[in-house]
Amino acid sequence: MAIAVDDSNFDEVVLKSDKPVLVDFWAEWCGPCRMIGPIVDELSNEYEGKAVCVKVDVDSSPGVAGKYGIRNIPTILFIKGGEVVDKQVGAVPKGTLVEKLDALI
Repeated sequence: MAIAVDDSNFDEVVLKSDKPVLVDFWAEWCGPCRMIGPIVDELSNEYEGKAVCVKVDVDSSPGVAGKYGIRNIPTILFIKGGEVVDKQVGAVPKGTLVEKLDALI
């Protein structure tokens, strides 16, 4: 299961991670987000110990969403060493996210 992060713990969980981080920006009312959500949870289990998968609800964490200029959801950022190294906007197949995550490990 992906870790829920918000404005208060984003820096600690994501930016200070020693592993690559997949950050799923989503909202409850977003249809495509509900398609990506289960995939992110699967990846969280499959990459346990190799990468960290987190979810940020843009409605309850506007600070983080604003900091990264999130305008469309779902948006997935790939962060390594505290820096955004890749980005995916919109619902995509699991394989696309696996490729991007594998490239960071």
